[in-house]
Amino acid sequence: MGSVALLLLVCSSWLVSMAAAAPGPPIRAVNLGGWLVTEGWIMPSLFDNIPNKDLLDGTQLQIKSTTQNRYLVVDQGGASAILADRIQASSWETFRLWRINETTFNFRVYGGQFWGVDSNGALVATATTPGPSETFQIVRRDSDKTRVRIRAPTGLFLQAKTMASVTADRAGEYTDWSDNDPSVFLVNNVGNLYGEYQICNGCGIARATQVLRSHWDTFITEDDFKFIALSGLNAVRIPVGWWIASDPNPPLPFVGGSLQALDNAFRWARNYNIGVIVDLHAAPGSQNPYDHSATRDGSQEWGTTDANIAQTVQVIEFLVSRYANNTALLAVELLNEPLTKYYQDGYNAVRRYTPTAYVIMSNRLQIADQKELLQFASGFPGAVLDVHYYNLFDSKFENLTVEQNIDFVRNNRSADLATITNQNGRPLTFVGEWSAAWGVQGANPTDYQRFARVQQDVYGNATFGWAYWTLQNVNAVWNMTFMIQNGIITLK
Repeated sequence: MGSVALLLLVCSSWLVSMAAAAPGPPIRAVNLGGWLVTEGWIMPSLFDNIPNKDLLDGTQLQIKSTTQNRYLVVDQGGASAILADRIQASSWETFRLWRINETTFNFRVYGGQFWGVDSNGALVATATTPGPSETFQIVRRDSDKTRVRIRAPTGLFLQAKTMASVTADRAGEYTDWSDNDPSVFLVNNVGNLYGEYQICNGCGIARATQVLRSHWDTFITEDDFKFIALSGLNAVRIPVGWWIASDPNPPLPFVGGSLQALDNAFRWARNYNIGVIVDLHAAPGSQNPYDHSATRDGSQEWGTTDANIAQTVQVIEFLVSRYANNTALLAVELLNEPLTKYYQDGYNAVRRYTPTAYVIMSNRLQIADQKELLQFASGFPGAVLDVHYYNLFDSKFENLTVEQNIDFVRNNRSADLATITNQNGRPLTFVGEWSAAWGVQGANPTDYQRFARVQQDVYGNATFGWAYWTLQNVNAVWNMTFMIQNGIITLK
């Protein structure tokens, strides 16, 4: 090969390499929420064909005896008998379901124990781990799903003959659903979860595999990355769950296939010169009580032991080792709940494989001290501090007008962002989630345009950049594709 040809080849390779490199900050990004970590509100149709989909894992039930006209309660929150003597229902009167199948469940009480039946036939909550003896069947009345009977592991039905005890001693099948029958209860559903655990356990492994793989193949495609690039965005933030590190055979009830989808995203990102932020959004044991943490029942158990912290670091290490040499890798977000020991270990895990990828640490939502991680994060080269700014989820936004919302962003959010932005650039700042959603009723497109624009202007001062939540969503205002296509958000 001649010297000129060799030079052309080298230059060509260099240009291709430069074209494929992830963009640097400040970035304008969009979240691919609801893709590799299920959030039912983003695409509710994923849950359409699950029998009794209102009784998935984590459903919170308050159960009232029709004869006693009182709610069931575990006194002191757990490790005691179940009574039927409460006029009103609160935490001790709320039970969380662990779903075995569409009609069979474990009932978890406030203190973490599970319903069972003692040797005298009384309903108690003493078991810390559920088994066959803690498994109950809910029999619903066809014409009124709130009216139920509950069959104990013994095969007998529960009944509340007095307020002082609930017993499993009613035999036979009954067609009488009147208030005079002590085996009839009224169920009030006060909370549901629609996350990855719920869809996988609710569908079962075979059906969940089919449903989720179809979703992963169609919800986000290469055409979306092309749209992102043409619209003026230059990065994506992709939430993933901890089970991705065990793909293709993750622990039950999770199903495999999300890792291939993430591989596809990195390939598409390189094709369109888009940076990728891999965001660990769900940790083993669940770092918060929300759907996106893949919690089973709303319990927050992540960070309570060294074991699940160590497992989470291993997940980060798996992700970084897989993508460290991919030029689309822009950053790794360690988790959306702060724990400094874990953030230290997670940062070290990233640096074992790449000296250049940014490492993102998250502030908690709705906290008084916005600087809680500022000094800590400033000690790490390449660290980024993530804050989420929504004019929602707080009573102070409930009655704000259009102008008041805009002024709040222009003044309060601007000041908040300045508070955590150090002049020396360490750490960088990132508004990792924001949207044009608000509580204003009757707003017109121009109002939304102005609200989105002021946020872009203010969050554009973040030294790492910002990311809109989210690219696709059945709710238009949360759907950045819709917002761009309809001229409400303009990026160019």
